[in-house]
Amino acid sequence: MKENIHPNYQPVVFQDLSSDFAFLTRSTMSSKETVKWEDGNEYPVIKLDITSHSHPFYTGKQKTLDVGGRVDKFRQRYGKK
Repeated sequence: MKENIHPNYQPVVFQDLSSDFAFLTRSTMSSKETVKWEDGNEYPVIKLDITSHSHPFYTGKQKTLDVGGRVDKFRQRYGKK
């Protein structure tokens, strides 16, 4: 493997801003902001708007909107009669 061509792969905390959820993993991303983790060490923190903890698809709160009865129109047109 060539020297000095690979990015720095380090522990990083990803924090969900919409909920109080954070997880520690390894990443090549870095940040000037740090946070003290449960183990007492400080790690760079990357702030995210949405993670699997707050996304409606993963939380089971996703709703399907039927605007103007499009599903019913489709079923009438192409459904079994």
